[in-house]
Amino acid sequence: MNVEKVIIDLFKGFGMTVAIFFATLAVALPLGLIFAFLQKSKIKPISYLMNAIIWIVRGTPLMLQVIVVYYVPGLLKLGFSVRSEFLAVLIAFSLNYACYFAVIYKGGINAVPKGQYEACQVLGMTKKQTFFKVVLPQVYKNILPAMSNEIITLVKDTSIARIIGLSELIFVGQSLLNYGYLAPFFSTALFYLAFIGVLSILFAKLEKRTNRYR
Repeated sequence: MNVEKVIIDLFKGFGMTVAIFFATLAVALPLGLIFAFLQKSKIKPISYLMNAIIWIVRGTPLMLQVIVVYYVPGLLKLGFSVRSEFLAVLIAFSLNYACYFAVIYKGGINAVPKGQYEACQVLGMTKKQTFFKVVLPQVYKNILPAMSNEIITLVKDTSIARIIGLSELIFVGQSLLNYGYLAPFFSTALFYLAFIGVLSILFAKLEKRTNRYR
């Protein structure tokens, strides 16, 4: 195996890591907001059920959830199975991170003073206008530090996808290690450091920009 092929394989693995990351965010960010609203639902059975789901998902390892999504439907003969490794990872990751995001969203929403809701009612604003024009901008400021931490954690969690054979960065690095290529395996850390470095700079700029209006 020559150096060129090793580099190409590592970049392919990194490409899969990036794909998992962005696909998960695309699903989990809006889904987490929906979960947060269900948590706050005035219909108690819905609220209790959502809180129970979040408790279970946050209380069990993400690796176990990936295995369950990929293997359990087929083993239980439910009439369907998740045959795509990427789809199984996306489902498990999206559900897991949506639950964590839901807790963050909920905290951000609860941090908005009730007086602002009352002021919006006095001004004749609808609930939709109140949320998107008054509440949501403040929630964004409140949750940005916690959300950025979870998103950075997601970068590293993508390595869990290898448990079901998805060829992400660590899977590729481990395959090279089996051939005796020690340096390429440890070079996977450089990909993660670079990716997280870019995200850290981006979030630092976003936090600085939001702090300007406080």
